[in-house]
Amino acid sequence: MTRHLRTDDLTRDAAVPRAEGALTLRAKARDGQSALAAYRGAGCLKALFPRGRESVEAIVINSSGGLTGGDRLDLDLAVGAGAALTVTTQAAERAYRAAAGEARVTSTAQVAAGGMLSWLPQELILYDGAALQRRLQVALEPGARLLLVEPVLFGRRAMGEQVRQLAFRDRIEITRAGRPLYTDALRLDGDAVAQLARPGVAGGMGAMAALVYVAADAEAQLPRLRAMLPASGGASLIGADLLVLRLLAQDGFALRQALLPILDRLSRETLPASWRL
Repeated sequence: MTRHLRTDDLTRDAAVPRAEGALTLRAKARDGQSALAAYRGAGCLKALFPRGRESVEAIVINSSGGLTGGDRLDLDLAVGAGAALTVTTQAAERAYRAAAGEARVTSTAQVAAGGMLSWLPQELILYDGAALQRRLQVALEPGARLLLVEPVLFGRRAMGEQVRQLAFRDRIEITRAGRPLYTDALRLDGDAVAQLARPGVAGGMGAMAALVYVAADAEAQLPRLRAMLPASGGASLIGADLLVLRLLAQDGFALRQALLPILDRLSRETLPASWRL
């Protein structure tokens, strides 16, 4: 029997995710060291765990090859008391042109007292026509520490790429003991080149990074970090143990060149090797 497709059938089909992935990670303290307590990967998400690291290091891999309309990725992390977890990516994540719908990436993390989460993904590259909504929520208990960075590239300037059509929503929420500690939201719709050219937005730069550091030595780190930053970057102490840094750069190479020494310092020279490949 021949089935005739109706308009609502096509709309429903277009909404079916192109790729789905879920990743659950748990780190715990055991005999004075950090150990993997639980791991589950489903769909297009999995992780590799290099040996010989002081913390549990997870290299997240998206086997779908990038993000596009309809994709759904979910990461669920937890760091136990006294444990340390470092999360990075194998390479830069890519958000490609979306024919329909948007990609959604949702990440949540809980860090217990005395725990340390290092959220260190490599760059997100946004291509022309990308549609992406990301949300990262981190819940800290008193005494928990956090190093978080989110680098973003608007196309690859070395390849002559320009992002003339974009739908990008990015939100970071950090709480401590259930109360808001830090919230940051970014929304860019339409011609990204024109918007980034505005002096109050990016002054024509094509790459940026946001960094958050929550630790007892945040204030002590501030003078040195300011000295390391180029003119297109800035760092502020917005709480007794809360340091926030923002950095703009012409392209991905310049961004990484400025960012690497800062991450080396704040990670105590334990930055994942994937950052240097």
